[in-house]
Amino acid sequence: MKLTFLILFLYSLSSLAQMKPDTTIRLHIPTLRDPDSLHTIRIAAVGDIMCHSPEFKYSQVSSDSFDFNPVFRYVHKYLTDADFTLGNLETVTAGKDKNYSGYPFFNSPDDFISAVKSAGFNLVTTSNNHALDRGEVGISRTIAQLIKNNLNYTGTFTSPQDRDSIRIFNIKGIKTAFLSYSYGTNGNPIPRGKKYLINIIDYDLIQKDITRARQLGAQLVIVYYHFGEEYQREPSAFQKTTVNKTIEMGADIILGGHPHVLEPAIYFKTHNAKLDTGFAVYSLGNFLSNQRKRYTDGGTILYLNITRNSNTDSLWISSVEFLPTWIYRGQTDIGREYLILPDKNEQDYPFLHQTDKRIMQTSFEDTRYILHKYNSQIIPVK
Repeated sequence: MKLTFLILFLYSLSSLAQMKPDTTIRLHIPTLRDPDSLHTIRIAAVGDIMCHSPEFKYSQVSSDSFDFNPVFRYVHKYLTDADFTLGNLETVTAGKDKNYSGYPFFNSPDDFISAVKSAGFNLVTTSNNHALDRGEVGISRTIAQLIKNNLNYTGTFTSPQDRDSIRIFNIKGIKTAFLSYSYGTNGNPIPRGKKYLINIIDYDLIQKDITRARQLGAQLVIVYYHFGEEYQREPSAFQKTTVNKTIEMGADIILGGHPHVLEPAIYFKTHNAKLDTGFAVYSLGNFLSNQRKRYTDGGTILYLNITRNSNTDSLWISSVEFLPTWIYRGQTDIGREYLILPDKNEQDYPFLHQTDKRIMQTSFEDTRYILHKYNSQIIPVK
């Protein structure tokens, strides 16, 4: 009996050890012999970009005209500071005739997309649980608006050919593929025979897409997932399993959204990938939303700095940086506003009351704590 108990006790300790993240993995940065052969690209990523009904009401300027551009004015330069910027567009633009609405069935004005483009985004992921809030027309019309605004997208599609067209961008000489998948659609049915409309997390499909991206010459493969448990600040078992499988499939970088709060980040040893050491963040939190509770009212701009040696054609992550952001809702000289405020000089925000400042600083501190929880090598932007 005692021996059985001892075996069970040791097994439980082993299981707990396996559940803990490996914080020993360090960035592998090669010794530099010919600095002239090196160049670095900077990719910025944010979490969920949402448009709840109070947001479009605050931004309304006439019966069917909205101006969301001021929302991004404090973060514009930090988004455009990168060579390529992406985030998760968690709404659809199905048109005024479908009635504008927020949660639980989103439908935003077209002006929202034009503002996201003007803010500095190069690509948005569209595979999320709200992609089918207005059915197939919501997907097709949203894509039409994205194309109209010259804003790239991946995750939802208009045809099988569109779905199979891997998004690969030449970012200053580094061919980078972006893939996106969602855990589901909130029970909204995918039309029969049209599975191509949205990428659902399917390991066979993901492996096929990563393999195809490599065949097309992608040197860097970035996978953006919409997964996890809402409002949980630790990754779920499903998230961990999916990330681990995606590492085995050969992804270089893995990003996450959906929990609406930040979750930790890790470095990992890659498998059949271009990078020696890869990077994953389980959730980037909210970049823009009307959610006001602690942890949901903040997010981050994450910067992935990737260096290439043109002599050896090798790639590595030279650093990962983050800039905490907080969503302000209140009165300014302009009127009622939503603003995304970066963790910079507080005196630049004269409209903030003491309570606002306290909440904002708490959010910034939360972000630093969560992103450093598994690995302290992720550094704040200077």
